[in-house]
Amino acid sequence: MKVMAKPIEMITWFTEDGAPKPVRFKIKNLDESVTVINVDKVLFKDFEKLAGNKMLLFRCQSIINDIDRIYELKYEINT
Repeated sequence: MKVMAKPIEMITWFTEDGAPKPVRFKIKNLDESVTVINVDKVLFKDFEKLAGNKMLLFRCQSIINDIDRIYELKYEINT
């Protein structure tokens, strides 16, 4: 699995109890172009604490470039 740790712009839907649900996000490619990826399915949601930062971890599934991909999005709660 290729690991990329870079910030993205994400559109999130919040439930009535305040829990986020990712809808789609933008990511910059190496050639500075922007790709918009729709989150087709959230496989599971987990909570983790990384270096004192509380984060929600979403394992998601989408079709990217005609290939079914599984990836993770991390949502920093405090920021």
